[in-house]
Amino acid sequence: MSAEEDGPRGPQRTGVAFALAQLGAHATGLFARRLEELGLTPAQAGLLRLLAAAPGRSQKEIAADLGMPPSRFVPFADELDRRGLIERRRDPEDRRRHAVHLTPDGRDLLDRLARAGREHERQLCRGLSDGEREQLLGLLDRVVAEQGLTPGVHPGYRAG
Repeated sequence: MSAEEDGPRGPQRTGVAFALAQLGAHATGLFARRLEELGLTPAQAGLLRLLAAAPGRSQKEIAADLGMPPSRFVPFADELDRRGLIERRRDPEDRRRHAVHLTPDGRDLLDRLARAGREHERQLCRGLSDGEREQLLGLLDRVVAEQGLTPGVHPGYRAG
């Protein structure tokens, strides 16, 4: 019997795609638990971040940025509106258009979300030095760009 046929071996080294998928699933679960404490889903958190970066955009524009069908965006945003975290305002120049904005409560929750995000990042990268973390982020940014993905927009918005 050769060494290759001796029986069970230790874990085999995987490829980059598998390691990214494994880490992504782990990170997603950890972050979702942090968001539950804030009363948010990952998708809702993403929308709050997007509105902070670009307030006053139309529902149609936001849905397009997220890669989400407009018909799915409206009920998605309705929940945040009911909770007083966002508001829709009619555009005085085009009354068919609704501009979406964070409310003061939405901005307060966004601050808490930012703190949770920083803690999440620290937890995930605690095995890396600051320089290694920056190097990893730079490499991943290059992969994201080469794959034609939109930085900062999770592909999960496109589902549904």
